[in-house]
Amino acid sequence: MAAVHSAGGAAAPLEAHAIADVEIERVASGAAYHQFVNRGSLSAGLYVLEAGATDPQRPHAEDEVYYVLSGRGRITVEGEERAVVPGDVIFVAAEAVHRFHDIVDTLSLLVFFAPQHVVG
Repeated sequence: MAAVHSAGGAAAPLEAHAIADVEIERVASGAAYHQFVNRGSLSAGLYVLEAGATDPQRPHAEDEVYYVLSGRGRITVEGEERAVVPGDVIFVAAEAVHRFHDIVDTLSLLVFFAPQHVVG
């Protein structure tokens, strides 16, 4: 389900998104990351890394939370490494050097940034 907007184009107080639809939009964009919520205080996106992929991201100016939907791999944050599996929630502080690696099964991650992450 796409975002709902009130009259005049202002953002409605409710947005509902089906992850399957967000994945279709992400694939159509050709990008690994697809942002589907963008508010001043928060943004959310779907980030997918294929098995064996290299995570190209660099530190962000925002705090972020990852929720692992599916897949398996590892993440290193400021030198601390751990496995990631479905159901894990990972917080990464703003400006922390971090990267997913050793991706065994395609990782599908919900990503939440606060404040919003500006894509581009």
